[in-house]
Amino acid sequence: MNQPSRHLFFLKNSLRGRSLVQILIYTNLALFTLVVLHGTILGLGMQVMFRPPTNLLVYWGGQYWPLVLEGGQWWRAITYAFTHGGLIHLGFNMMVLYQVGPLLEQEIGWNRFLSVYMVTALAATVAGLFWHPQVVTVGASGAIFGLIGFSVSYYHRIGGHIGIQRRNFMFQWAVMAFVFGIIIGADNAAHLGGLLSGAAIGWWMPISIRGVRQTDRLFHISGLIFAAATVISILCIPLSWLAR
Repeated sequence: MNQPSRHLFFLKNSLRGRSLVQILIYTNLALFTLVVLHGTILGLGMQVMFRPPTNLLVYWGGQYWPLVLEGGQWWRAITYAFTHGGLIHLGFNMMVLYQVGPLLEQEIGWNRFLSVYMVTALAATVAGLFWHPQVVTVGASGAIFGLIGFSVSYYHRIGGHIGIQRRNFMFQWAVMAFVFGIIIGADNAAHLGGLLSGAAIGWWMPISIRGVRQTDRLFHISGLIFAAATVISILCIPLSWLAR
């Protein structure tokens, strides 16, 4: 077994039997804890818990397009989705992910779930590039809006009582999340980018891939690739420190 295959095999077996939603939540919590610890060492006090300085967020993987396009720090297009601008920001995002994620993960499987999550996270940050390229972006909300947009579209196609009920449930969360984003002054361009890209994927993705082995294999491989890319990106965060 070659080296890349060994890493993918390890990731596959690490995820098996575990909830991907839980892994995502734990990863977000762990990165926020590191931000808080760093801020505490710098003597920032309680400020770092509720409103970390922008330079600290950039230090821990926040998305800043000049560093991506000019500095080659490509991993920020992924790590920004695991960095949060305070305890309230983190808490609301993780609450929504916990509410909408498990049902969808059970419905479509972890590999398709992670593919949707990461593709819409990337779409969200690209939307932010066109809207405000000089602004630092952090948070999982773009990807979470992607999951919601996907769910609304996907369950609408399923139809029936259960499909419509789940679609409406997801739509309610979309409204609440948008309102929350307006209240805290969040990046609603990224939210919209995530929502629309998720809806497009939900409209395209096969409802049932039973018997369609080629499509099943595509999502299985893409899920493993995104899992590997996420791990590698987070491990790349210290590389930005060396560039300073």
